[in-house]
Amino acid sequence: EFALAAECYEQLSQLHPELEQYRLYQAQALYKACLYPEATRVTFLLLDSPAYHSRVLRLQAAIKYSEGDLSGARSLVEQLLSGEGAEESEGDNEADSQVNLGCLLYKEGQYEAACAKFFAALQASGCRPDLSYNLALAYYSSRHYAPALKHIADIIERGIRQHPELGVGMSTEGIDVRSVGNTLVLHQTALVEAFNLKAAIEYQLKNYEAAQEALTDMPPRAEEELDPVTLHNQALMNMDAKPTEGFEKLQFLLQQNPFPPETFGNLLLLYCKYEYFDLAADVLAENAHLTYKFLTPYLYDFLDALITCQHVLFMQENKYKEAIGFYEPIVKKHYDNILNVSAIVLANLCVSYIMTSQNEEAEELMRKIEKEEEQLSYDDPDKKIYHLCIVNLVIGTLYCAKGNYDFGISRVIKSLEPYNKKLGTDTWYYAKRCFLSLLENMSKHTIMLRDTVIQECVQFLQHCELHGRNIPAIIEQPLEEERMHIGKNTVTYESRQLRALIYEIIGWNI
Repeated sequence: EFALAAECYEQLSQLHPELEQYRLYQAQALYKACLYPEATRVTFLLLDSPAYHSRVLRLQAAIKYSEGDLSGARSLVEQLLSGEGAEESEGDNEADSQVNLGCLLYKEGQYEAACAKFFAALQASGCRPDLSYNLALAYYSSRHYAPALKHIADIIERGIRQHPELGVGMSTEGIDVRSVGNTLVLHQTALVEAFNLKAAIEYQLKNYEAAQEALTDMPPRAEEELDPVTLHNQALMNMDAKPTEGFEKLQFLLQQNPFPPETFGNLLLLYCKYEYFDLAADVLAENAHLTYKFLTPYLYDFLDALITCQHVLFMQENKYKEAIGFYEPIVKKHYDNILNVSAIVLANLCVSYIMTSQNEEAEELMRKIEKEEEQLSYDDPDKKIYHLCIVNLVIGTLYCAKGNYDFGISRVIKSLEPYNKKLGTDTWYYAKRCFLSLLENMSKHTIMLRDTVIQECVQFLQHCELHGRNIPAIIEQPLEEERMHIGKNTVTYESRQLRALIYEIIGWNI
């Protein structure tokens, strides 16, 4: 509760103005509460005090660093190096300033130079877990994972040896242990930071079990005691097993100040992964001030194109061209193994080609997909392959959205043949959207279909009813509060409903 602590120190400094350390503690508490302008104002009250001059300069440098004012922070660090911190020993002052310069270099993306600063400081001061962590982090950011893991192992080994009471690894072993709390000892060991970094490295190396184990190995704390980085990593690394909890944690973090800078982008990407495109769009709109700070221009444009592609009816011409710019490099990178590309990426690229009059490119891409599917089907006749089917479905959806139901619905129907290989949860999702749109327009008398097309629709739904008994109609998403009845969540059930609606509308029209 840093803000409350700052209020207490302010009252103490008013009661005892002769004790200047209360002003310093107030400024430090305001800094930890991320109230940077207020903290800066308090530090200026102590600048004329020789006893606190060095500590005030260091605190002001830390504030500038946290605000992103790297040039201002560097200027203050250089003042310390020039000898303005007279109240402390020259060696300690210089060592701390070298570490601060390393932090500035790290923030500027100069990871090799930052490593050199941290390594020199570590050699000069001996074993210091915080410096070992800084060095490991710099190695991690420069993708030198082996030396990063070595320094992490040193931190963990030292922490286990010197503080067995912190219970490292006990949660992983299934031992029921009480929280060790956020003590000064825990902070000094840098164990939490080390385990979080280890988890990040293992995650990058796709060792997902090792990443999860790193999080459970850290000293046990209650959930309300967890720091933002641990909470973020828990959400990310357990998303497949506990997606609802993961979304809740990321949403909670987004409301905190500060939060890990990766939180914003990861929440948006995960919303898109689980096809919560409307939620992703809402988060972008509600947090426009975070966009420029936490998203690269490429990531922002990619998310914008991805979200926009889900709403084909409203996509503008320039958005299709923009989408091609993102999807085309992905497809070209995996062109020799095109089925490794997500089917929806291939479908969106084909649609974008069609909408920008690049029909030849769309046809060439579809021929390539068809050829690879035929080869895969030859090698494994029982394997279900949906790529070309989904591409055709999305194109059929596009024509339905443009009002050409005769062609669009026919394309949708043909794309699911043979049903035993092409009918699945994903393919049914696209097919039923077209049928619902068709039925809505038929009920409003805005379109008229030939009898042969209606008969084709009825026969198609009968086939879906026959082959869809064991196929879920939807994959229930983690944020759904109410679960569907198992008997209603089948393609068979939904295809019967659609056929009943067709009969009702035809009878009404007659």
